Amino acid sequence: MECVDWSLAAVALHSAAAQKHRLASFRHSIAVEINVVVAFSVAVFRRVEIMGTPMPPSLLLSSDGYWIDIDFLSLNQLLTKMPMDPNGPNPKKSKDSPSNSANTESTKSPSLFPDEVLEKVLSFLDLDKDRSSVSLVCKDWYNAERWTRTKLFIGNCYSVSPEIVARRFPKIKSVTLKGKPRFSDFNLVPQNWGADVHYWLVMFANVYPFLEELRLKRMTVSNESLELLATSFPGFKALSLMSCDGFSTDGLKAIATHCRNLIELDIQDTDTDDFCGGWLSCFPENFGSLEVLNFATLDSEVNFDALERLVSQCKSLRVLKVNKSITLEQLQRLLLRAPQLMELGTGSFQQELLPGQLGDLGSAFGNCKNLRTLSGLWEVTSIYLPVLYAACASLTFLNMSYAALRSVEFGSLLAHCPNLRRLWVLDTVEDKGLEAVGSCCPLLEELRVFPADPYEQHLHRGVTESGFVAVSRGCSKLHYVLYFCWQMTNAAVATIVQNCPNFTHFRLCIMNPGRADYLTNEPMDEAFGAVVKNCTKLQRLSVSGLLTDLTFEYIGKYAKNLDTLSVAFAGSSDRGMQCVLEGCPKLRKLEIRDCPFGNAALLSGLEKYETMRSLWMSSCNVKINACQRLAREMPRLNVEVMKDKESDDNGADKVYVYRSVAGPRRDAPPFVLTL
Repeated sequence: MECVDWSLAAVALHSAAAQKHRLASFRHSIAVEINVVVAFSVAVFRRVEIMGTPMPPSLLLSSDGYWIDIDFLSLNQLLTKMPMDPNGPNPKKSKDSPSNSANTESTKSPSLFPDEVLEKVLSFLDLDKDRSSVSLVCKDWYNAERWTRTKLFIGNCYSVSPEIVARRFPKIKSVTLKGKPRFSDFNLVPQNWGADVHYWLVMFANVYPFLEELRLKRMTVSNESLELLATSFPGFKALSLMSCDGFSTDGLKAIATHCRNLIELDIQDTDTDDFCGGWLSCFPENFGSLEVLNFATLDSEVNFDALERLVSQCKSLRVLKVNKSITLEQLQRLLLRAPQLMELGTGSFQQELLPGQLGDLGSAFGNCKNLRTLSGLWEVTSIYLPVLYAACASLTFLNMSYAALRSVEFGSLLAHCPNLRRLWVLDTVEDKGLEAVGSCCPLLEELRVFPADPYEQHLHRGVTESGFVAVSRGCSKLHYVLYFCWQMTNAAVATIVQNCPNFTHFRLCIMNPGRADYLTNEPMDEAFGAVVKNCTKLQRLSVSGLLTDLTFEYIGKYAKNLDTLSVAFAGSSDRGMQCVLEGCPKLRKLEIRDCPFGNAALLSGLEKYETMRSLWMSSCNVKINACQRLAREMPRLNVEVMKDKESDDNGADKVYVYRSVAGPRRDAPPFVLTL
């Protein structure tokens, strides 16, 4: 095992031009040594999560086959004695840029790393958690991190203001911004609640003219906002709108007209006013940069000639998801234009085709050798499934959530999909269909089973515990499940988690609220107890069925890695919520509806809420006075109460609590009381 002297490497990196002769003893170039610094630094960052955490005396790292025994104490002594760059600070940087900060304060607290190395290292860190840890180490690292960050994730648009973001991060090129609470997906958040993106865009237009990417989820986006976006950022490249509302195809026209460098337009599950489908005609005549185009959830018809021209010109297009206005004949023409596709969302399968046309469509699918994801498939029936077979062998993700297939035809399709990692289906496949999943998909990692009609149990049987158990027996790699069913048992869930102990996401929705184990008539406590005991990597959990406080005692005792918990129609007293808040150290999001938790439960989390992203409680037993006390004792939290018209004066029908460095929001509607 060859050892490299880390001290020499550090000195050489500090001033490569002046000390090239010192690199003669190394077998690799300085670029390799920079990789060593990166590997070392990432390891340090993961150990130093907050300032003051003690470092280990040494660390053994491997880089390109060479082992480096790092002595932290020697390295720190060396670097604190190292002279600064003789050329001095970059005059173009402001006084708090990393180089200037380190130079002006070097006599007080020398930086652990030379500025050039530190900035280079930080450019390799992509995870928000790692970068946040870096910024807490010391002032120099804080400044270096703020100057090198180009991507920003904001999980709650009210947790910070645009002004604060602009002051801290001057070089942002990509922003991901989330708005309304997740329970808005179930119509539990009132209309016009907020989360309008326009104020953010006005600020971005002033401070980030170089913005390239914007990804929004559950935000209100007006046509005016899309027009501002389209005209304010000359190099804009990617727009993703997921579960957003407020805009129409007029706003999309502005994006198509002005964003000449666009590579991604991804519109998912949006609530839009579709005035017309002519927006695709607004792309410039020779436009050809798109790599991702998804308009599957738009209802209006589109100009197919414009779409076909766009697809044929975008040679790097890898994702195409069209809406159900696209016919099978049109789909075939698109596939002939873009055989390089990796993800395809089809249109409707209602059109009648002649046998020759079916063969041509099957050949078009067969020519898509790189296809990995298939979705759409509206109204597909057994007649048309064979045209998909030629493309199925390479699929890793099959989304059948719009296709009400029965078990036999579904099983025939799965027989051609041996490499699936992700599968979304409707419960029309029933337990027999899920047995086929267990038999045909040994590599499956994610399964989502949605209800075809969550309100009409008598129309079809759906899926039961038997299908779930069958999947767990054949798919040992399963780690993500969302499962809607009408019945479940404690024993079945215990078997499932024994077969698949690596669950990170376990979301079980028994659609009969308060439904007990239908065989024993016992609460479902032991089912979720088995989940948290066996699945030590569990990060997200959704519970349902008849549950007592025992379930929440299990969660608090065993779910030490839990990040998100969703609870509906469960619990027997305040004790349940208290157990969760006291026992889950990594909990960041808690969503509760229609539970008996009241004032004592809410106030038991006084200290916990500052480490969480948010708490949502609706239709519980919380009163206004408890919310007022929470707001008074924890002033850094925003406590919002939404009242229903028919509720009593002291009731808090919906409570939303979240941490914020920006204070109370400025756009709260009249029905939102900010305490």
